[in-house]
Amino acid sequence: MAEITFKGNPMTLLGSEVKVGEKAPDFTVLANDLSEVTLADSKGKVRLISVVPSIDTGVCDQQTRRFNEEAASLENTQVLTVSVDLPFAQKRWCAAAGIENVQTVSDHRDLSFGEAFGVAIKELRLLARAVFVIDSNDVVTYAEYVSEATNHPNYEAAIEAAKSAE
Repeated sequence: MAEITFKGNPMTLLGSEVKVGEKAPDFTVLANDLSEVTLADSKGKVRLISVVPSIDTGVCDQQTRRFNEEAASLENTQVLTVSVDLPFAQKRWCAAAGIENVQTVSDHRDLSFGEAFGVAIKELRLLARAVFVIDSNDVVTYAEYVSEATNHPNYEAAIEAAKSAE
C-alpha cells in the first residue's frame, strides 16, 4: 500500500493500491445532480482523475483549477475531480470558481472510489491526494499517490501521461 501523511501524521489507507498496467477498478460516485457516475460512463475516452481531500481547501482548489485549465488541451479526455465533499458543495464551488472543463464527483456516500483506488483515509474519512490516468481501454497508465496530503501532485507528469494515453 502507498504510505501517506496528513500534516506530517501517518494515515491508514483503505482498499488496494492501483498500479500502472492494471485494469482500472470500477466505482460509483455521485455527480452534482446526485446521478450516479461510473468508470463505464466515460468508456472509450482517456480519463484523468484528480483526487482531493476537500475542494474547499487551498491546495485542492489550486489542483482543480490547474486541471480545469489543462483540460481544454486534452483531446478525447474526461477530467474528473473526486472528493468526499457533498455534491451540493462541489456544485457551489464550481460555480464560484468558473470550473467548466472538469466534472466534480462525490464519493461521500460509500467511499466506492476511495476503497477501489486505495485512497480512502481511515482516520479522517477523506480521500488522499492522488492522480490517475486511465486509457480508453480502462488500463491505468499513470498513478501518483502524493505522500503528504497537503502537497501538490506532479501536474506536468499527469498531463503528459494523459496526452500520451490512447
